Parts: sequence; C-alpha cells; structure tokens
Amino acid sequence: MAVKIFSGRATTYLAEKIAHAYGEPLGTVNYQQFSDGEMSPFIGESVRGHDVFIVQSTFAPAENFMELLLMIDAAKRASALNVNVIIPYFGYARQDRKDKPRVAIAAKLIANLLSAAGANRIMTCDLHADQIQGFFDIPVDHLDGNYIFVPYLKSLGLDNIMFATPDVGGIKRARSFAKFFGADLAVCDKYRKEANKIESMRLIGEVEGKNVILVDDLVDTAGTICKAAGLLKENGAKTVRAICTHPVLSGNAYENIENSALEEIVVSDTIPLKRNSPKIRVLTVSDLFAKAIRKIHDHESISSLFIRL
Repeated sequence: MAVKIFSGRATTYLAEKIAHAYGEPLGTVNYQQFSDGEMSPFIGESVRGHDVFIVQSTFAPAENFMELLLMIDAAKRASALNVNVIIPYFGYARQDRKDKPRVAIAAKLIANLLSAAGANRIMTCDLHADQIQGFFDIPVDHLDGNYIFVPYLKSLGLDNIMFATPDVGGIKRARSFAKFFGADLAVCDKYRKEANKIESMRLIGEVEGKNVILVDDLVDTAGTICKAAGLLKENGAKTVRAICTHPVLSGNAYENIENSALEEIVVSDTIPLKRNSPKIRVLTVSDLFAKAIRKIHDHESISSLFIRL
C-alpha cells in the first residue's frame, strides 16, 4: 500500500513542500471549470488500494472547502483504501459554540460535511478550540505549532523572557509556553462589543524590562495583537514579539502590523501570505506534516511530534 499525496489549488505551495519532505512527488489533480464557475476536480492517476492524503486549508473563499469535499469524494469513488485529509488551517473553527441565539455552529457542520464526503481521518494544526476534535466521529490528529515555534524562540537567545496572551481565551496556550521556558505570564484583557472591534484593553502583570512574546493561534485583522503590543511597550516591555500559527491577515492587517510596536510576528505557512512584510517571519510546517504522514501510514504513534509544554 503506497502513499499518494494530492493538493487542492489553494494549498499547492505547502503540499509541494510536504511531498518533498516525505520523499514522494505530489500527485496529479486536473480541473474542469464550467463557465458559471462550477468546478470539477479529478485525480489524474490511479489511487486504487492506496493510502491517499489530500492537503487543503479551508481559508476564504468558501470554494476552497467545496473543492476539498469534491476531491475527497473523487478519491473515495476511485477506490482509495484510506482518504486522509490534511487541513493545515481549519477554517470556521471560531464558530464552535452557540454564543447567541439563532446562530450556526459552523465548526460542527464542517466536521459533518467532511465525514459525509468520505474522509477516514483528519489531520490539522492548532485548532482555535481543542474541543472541535470531539465534533468528529473519525480520528483527528491535532498537531501542535510548538514543534516549529519552540526551536525558533530558543534560537533568539533572549534574556528576561516573558510570555503574554492578547486575550483571556489564550491563557492556557501562553501559560504552557511560560512554564516550558520557566518564565512569567502577562494577560491583556480585552473587551469587545462585536467581532474585530476592540472596545478596551488592560494589562495584568508586570512587564518592565522584559522581552515579551505574545502567543495566539491565529491573527486576523491584527487589531488585538497590535493593541496588546502597544500596551506592553507602554508598560515598559523591552521588546515585544508575537507567535501566531495561522496568518489569516485580512483587512488592514499588514498595515496594522507594520505600524505597530511589534519587533516581528512569527507565523507558519498554513495560509499563504498575501504579500511580504519586513515584520512577518514565516516558518514552515511541511516537515511536521510529512513526519505525521509517515507515522500514520506505518501505523505508529505520533506522540514524538509533540513538544510537551
């Protein structure tokens, strides 16, 4: 049973690196596009009896997710033995609960659709909420961005390091880094009336003379993390950096980052950057996913891929 790795069009840049790190060429996917925009992807080689891995992040536009569903269905109908779906960035994960009346729980709906399409296993990285794994009735391998961020932070050789979270929801993530590095933790407590608009923010913790690392799972408009960086600098932080796995970077995000107090923001390549920025450093997750593919194919534990913080 051989491994075959395929990619949707949105994530080809990353799938090529994953396939190269694994040591196999990226499989062929062809597309037919109707004049009204309807897409029809088809796999350009036999997958009968093979262990298939399909790579596609589900960031906007929604056609990326639709393309993924069609590719899963195509692989299943082509008699693939297993259809393993690699979603480096799991979109719609922020809608993981019913926080007000008459709203959808989009993350659960996405899980249902992936299962209905024929996925046998999901592999993803740094879900916005860990409990989303429970929305699936198939195995979910939830990889950890710490694999790439911890070595990078160590390479900086910073003294008086301190970790911070830009909101109270990220305390668990930031505290794990603080514990691993034997550092203190600060919290930027924000209040917002609606999505992407911060009403106010206050700092909990003493950051005077510290090299502060803000920790988050994703950065969208960058309003929160930039406001937090400014607050930390105002309170005496020596330097402020940020690590965020998923660079959604919508709206004025690039301008916000470049005009902020951040020294740099370190992200992964789960989502491609729209443009380069002197303050944004990209680390690749390709080696992490390639190692996970090999272990899953060989029916081995993936525990060795986790840095226990």
